[in-house]
Amino acid sequence: MIKRFFDKPLGAWFDGLHLGGARPTVRIKQLEERDRFRIRKHFLALDNDDRLLRFGTVLPDERVIAYVNNLNFARDTIYGVYNRVFKLVAVGHLAFAPKQASSASTAVTDKEKVAEFGVSVLAIARGQGIGSKLFQRAAIHCRNADVDTLYMQCLSSNQTMMHIAKKAGMEIHREYGEADAYLRLPPPSPGTVMREALEEQFATIDYTLKATNRAAAKLFER
Repeated sequence: MIKRFFDKPLGAWFDGLHLGGARPTVRIKQLEERDRFRIRKHFLALDNDDRLLRFGTVLPDERVIAYVNNLNFARDTIYGVYNRVFKLVAVGHLAFAPKQASSASTAVTDKEKVAEFGVSVLAIARGQGIGSKLFQRAAIHCRNADVDTLYMQCLSSNQTMMHIAKKAGMEIHREYGEADAYLRLPPPSPGTVMREALEEQFATIDYTLKATNRAAAKLFER
């Protein structure tokens, strides 16, 4: 299952890289400093239940703002999904850290660093598999960055994250109401490098079109 999950034949994968059609394609864009404002709006739009699931505790607005202000785009990789009106409806945060930062990581990897993934999806965008697609994109990036261990930490009651973990074949450990899950990743391949590059190119086109349309709409609203 893991091989099928990460090594989807390029021919079949290319079939999903259309820019139009009846079934909308989820475009996952790597976010940059210019997106920080919309990232802040995204997290502030999460209600208390969603904040609990995302952060493990109900963060007040000021701590949410501090979290976003401290995002390091040079160190970590942050992904986003914008809807057709250029609203940021999902954010995936792939944080990198030395393996010594996790006591469990030293037993499962010989690499110098590991990655941890967190995701949030607004209610208006759920039921489309966006969380799983964000995880897949993060896993491909880890492979290409020579990281072979990907972690997720969440509450055991977080059914969405548990579903993502089980679907990916992650090894899950539950303790005191929390769950730690990790996945060993295979090495990169020419296919994974090409896939990541092309997905980002298509997402950049989609991002530019939506941003332009949103700017034009604002102009006509005046």
